[in-house]
Amino acid sequence: MEENGRYGIVSVNTGKPITVEYLGKPLTTGIYKHPVQGEVFVGRTQMDGDGQADLKHHGGADKAVCVYPYEHYAYWENQLDKQLDYSAFGENLTVTGLLETEVCIGDIFEIGEVVVQVSQPRFPCFKISSKHAVKDFPARVLDTGYSGFYLRILQEGRLSNESVIVKRISDPMQVTVASVLKQQSLGRRQADREQLKRMLEVDALAANVKESFTEWLQET
Repeated sequence: MEENGRYGIVSVNTGKPITVEYLGKPLTTGIYKHPVQGEVFVGRTQMDGDGQADLKHHGGADKAVCVYPYEHYAYWENQLDKQLDYSAFGENLTVTGLLETEVCIGDIFEIGEVVVQVSQPRFPCFKISSKHAVKDFPARVLDTGYSGFYLRILQEGRLSNESVIVKRISDPMQVTVASVLKQQSLGRRQADREQLKRMLEVDALAANVKESFTEWLQET
């Protein structure tokens, strides 16, 4: 068990999908979230008050809660030359102490009443470009590795920005979020086959990532 003071919640954020204009066309997206005060109930697939526009690529049990480290905010504020509000990356939890290079797929945390498990990296899509008006923003996120990650819910309950985050279990495979994201970024032609095989042994790795990695390995 980690010391309680190592991790913290800076902001809890939720939001329903809205329609904005992007590249001259309407775009419906759930990336625009806002800080909420008080306790929020977290169910198996999402927080109360939250929602996703594209249910094929967002939401669901393996992407119930999106997490983003607050430590990265200073870098992006410098790069974008502006101050960023919480949930600048569409995350549900803006946190401290949970970096992609240290957090492993399968790690289990207790946050208030909620028990969560790290399931996969957050792989940025073009909707983050619409939020910040930077066309190549997904590529820039991948270049830095400052992606954030997703949680699945093992035990429903309530949490708030006052909740303590406690690490309960470290996954024995010790496959970091950053290492999985790197292979995803390399793609099917350049990904390291031995790394892919090792990652497929991680029981907690999200089903959609396992499916992609398995397909890549099956190609000659």
